[in-house]
Amino acid sequence: MLIRFGFEITVSCTQPVPMLMALSTHSAFEGRLIGSDRVRADRGADITRYVDGYGNQISRAVAEAGATTYWSDCVAEVDGRPDHVPYDARQHLIQDLPAETLTFLTASRYCDSDHLIKFAWSNFGHTNEGWDRVAAISNFVHNHVTFGYKFGRPDKTARDVLEEKSGVCRDFAHLAVSLCRAMNIPARYASGYLGDFGVPDTGFDDFCAWFEVYLGDGWHTVDARYNVPRIGRILMVRGADASDVAMITSFGAYQLDGFRVWSTEIEGRPTDPELFSMLETRPAPRSAAGPDFGTAVPGAVHLI
Repeated sequence: MLIRFGFEITVSCTQPVPMLMALSTHSAFEGRLIGSDRVRADRGADITRYVDGYGNQISRAVAEAGATTYWSDCVAEVDGRPDHVPYDARQHLIQDLPAETLTFLTASRYCDSDHLIKFAWSNFGHTNEGWDRVAAISNFVHNHVTFGYKFGRPDKTARDVLEEKSGVCRDFAHLAVSLCRAMNIPARYASGYLGDFGVPDTGFDDFCAWFEVYLGDGWHTVDARYNVPRIGRILMVRGADASDVAMITSFGAYQLDGFRVWSTEIEGRPTDPELFSMLETRPAPRSAAGPDFGTAVPGAVHLI
């Protein structure tokens, strides 16, 4: 399965603003890339990249005064199989967990699991440990939370999502992660591209957040917003929560003037030279309107 994926983000600054951008594929992404997933700009100094402690590839740039468009356009070859559902995966005793998973058991900035322990055990303590318990949590979040861009805000915690019963996909992930951690299941936040493959076309592409749980000696993808296995995910970032993987972290104020994402399947079996030729021109915008992100502020977390 060949997927063309990328973005265009236009920012305006009154003075130069250093930025960190978590907008490339994750270092552990297993698909084949044709072209480059590096962040590029229509003007300004060279953009450098480093790998953070979670394996995320972070781009460093200084946005000059005026308008700058950052972009990426690439093709990924993936297996096209739906998310694996580990029905028989067991839950580990805490003392048997690998050391690297333990950080994903405790509360973090947006995943305030320490405030949800009583709720979690009251509502899910009767479920079987392992995948059944994770599935019950995902089902609950999917049915409890109403999706809408108007419900998103940068200071919203998992407890807020539980109480307000609304949010964007990062909020679905934060609540599910927090409930899993409250029940001693390591869980981490993830985000990337997820096009409308095998499902009705919404007419609008965006980044998407989901979560991962550690069961049965491995990490598994779970998506509380859609709550069904999906195909064609392209992993960008992982972390304790969205604060670790902000789409843009700025060290100064900027205005977000343009934002679009694409993730579309390429039909047929074009050759690599044909794909490189395709990537010489970025795809035209789709017609459907997306979210209104408004004005960014220093350190803003813009991640859906």
